[in-house]
Amino acid sequence: MDTATSDHPASRSLKVRCCVVGGGPAGMMLGYLLGRAGIDVVVLEKHADFFRDFRGDTVHPSTLQVMDELGLIDGFLKLPHQRLQKMDGLFGGTPVRIADLGRLNTKYPFIAFMPQWDFLNFLREAGQRFAALKVMMSTEAVDLIRRGETIAGVRARTPDGIVDIEADLIIACDGRHSTVRECAGLEVEEIGAPMDVLWFRAGRTPDETENVFARVEPGKMMITFDRGDYWQCAYVIAKGQYEAVKARGLQALLDDIVRMAPVLKRGIADVKSFDDVKLLTVAINRLPRWTRPGLLCIGDAAHAMSPVGGVGVNLAVQDAVATANLLADKLTRGCPSEGELDAVRRRREFPVKMTQAMQVVVQNNIISGALKPGNQPLKVPLIIRLITALPWLQGIPARFLALGVRPEHVQSKAAPAP
Repeated sequence: MDTATSDHPASRSLKVRCCVVGGGPAGMMLGYLLGRAGIDVVVLEKHADFFRDFRGDTVHPSTLQVMDELGLIDGFLKLPHQRLQKMDGLFGGTPVRIADLGRLNTKYPFIAFMPQWDFLNFLREAGQRFAALKVMMSTEAVDLIRRGETIAGVRARTPDGIVDIEADLIIACDGRHSTVRECAGLEVEEIGAPMDVLWFRAGRTPDETENVFARVEPGKMMITFDRGDYWQCAYVIAKGQYEAVKARGLQALLDDIVRMAPVLKRGIADVKSFDDVKLLTVAINRLPRWTRPGLLCIGDAAHAMSPVGGVGVNLAVQDAVATANLLADKLTRGCPSEGELDAVRRRREFPVKMTQAMQVVVQNNIISGALKPGNQPLKVPLIIRLITALPWLQGIPARFLALGVRPEHVQSKAAPAP
């Protein structure tokens, strides 16, 4: 018996082999890979477009390598982007170097900064040549369809009414607040983070050049990205302190920012109210179990990452590649068993846990100390002093940031051209 708990009956239905819920990096990459493999797949994106106030836009060498393996890299790198190779910072006023990607033996030794909506639109347009792939915008999953203990489809809300999408396999890529995960009753293990982030942009003129990536001062921390005609900024605050920051007033916040980063003095006028400052609530968590019969969670739906290292987009892409590698061939014959679905967790859990463990180390040993109230002078941590003083060490954090733990490569086959 098919059941769904939504109050609204479906006005129509469709049937596909695989339904991917969520059009973020994991969902769009997985949709592309399955469509390329000839799997009948639909990707549901609840918004009408990919534009968001906050979406990670750091495309690391691991993702660039995937794009290369798919034959997409030339077109991708023609999109407007900036490149970062050396990660420099100021720690209590002392210059430090955190990483140098130029020391890596990789084809693309840089991080590309590109608006995520450009990345996702590129994948959507590139996937249009696959007849097996359909992307449904303005389509929000609101419930799951069950057949006994098996997840048999998704009930979704569209501008034209409710649609029931029956599928052999549902893959949840709908982010850290996943509706699909909640409907499936999958339990989340919270790890915690000591900070939140205020995300804003400040105008930039061509004569404003600066290589400082991170700034840490007593009680304050900020990251700045050169985005060509503007500075993208992440001002780090202690967890739960947003209302206290607002209570001090916008001008007090802007004064603190300009003291830390004088290069923003002119462009900070673009921040006219707290409406121009977006709060990113930082969370680190993961699912002990990623599956139900007929359902798999990947990306942020399976593991929310801290913004430390900017690796979230790339972990999501790696999940998608591993999922296609492990399941594309099996999907040609129907729904893989739950044990076969769980192979994705077994493949990806170690990289996820290692990455989150490193993020927790940075949070506990650097960020927490920096955000403590008071004006005690900051001392550069020993490990950062060593990395700065010994250039050959700069390749170690660079490799972790650039390639991650056990990077994935495209092994799923492309279907023969018609």
